[in-house]
Amino acid sequence: MNILLQQVRDCNACIKHLPHGVNPIISASIKSKIIIIGQAPGRIVHETSIPWNDKSGDNLRNWLGITRTVFYDADSIALIPMGFCYPGTGKAGDLPPRPECAPLWHKKLLQLMPGVKLVLLIGQYAQNYYLGERVKDTLTATVRDYKTYLPEYFPLPHPSPRNNIWQSRNKWFGDEVLQALKSKIHSVIN
Repeated sequence: MNILLQQVRDCNACIKHLPHGVNPIISASIKSKIIIIGQAPGRIVHETSIPWNDKSGDNLRNWLGITRTVFYDADSIALIPMGFCYPGTGKAGDLPPRPECAPLWHKKLLQLMPGVKLVLLIGQYAQNYYLGERVKDTLTATVRDYKTYLPEYFPLPHPSPRNNIWQSRNKWFGDEVLQALKSKIHSVIN
């Protein structure tokens, strides 16, 4: 696993598309029980080289009901984005994750984590890639129908503060989905 992680961290397959340079961000272990597949690192994560080290990460840890210590314990949780490097900013926020990363690295990484019990799919890029034709017409519908994808996958919206309006419009998410998520996380980790 360490050799593969170093290969990912040394990757520069899409350097010409990255205005801020390469800095692949990943955390994983052969012992990981949960994999969180997000979109791509943001600017702060790119600068600190710590996955989910921003407001979105704070929200995600709150959703999961776990501490930073548990979150960053790779033997418990692997943090693997769809795109490993910060893609830069577009007109309406960060650009999408680079499409090269997941096909290049994900299968190899997942094969080295035989004890994984749950994969969280955060946002439409991860959901489209992993759920394929099983994804619903909208992210809202996919998340609302989360039970369909269990026990293997648990789809979630992105925990960005930009999605606070979505959460206020979809009370069922906090009332039902987050409660089920916390219960599932604790049953896997403990």
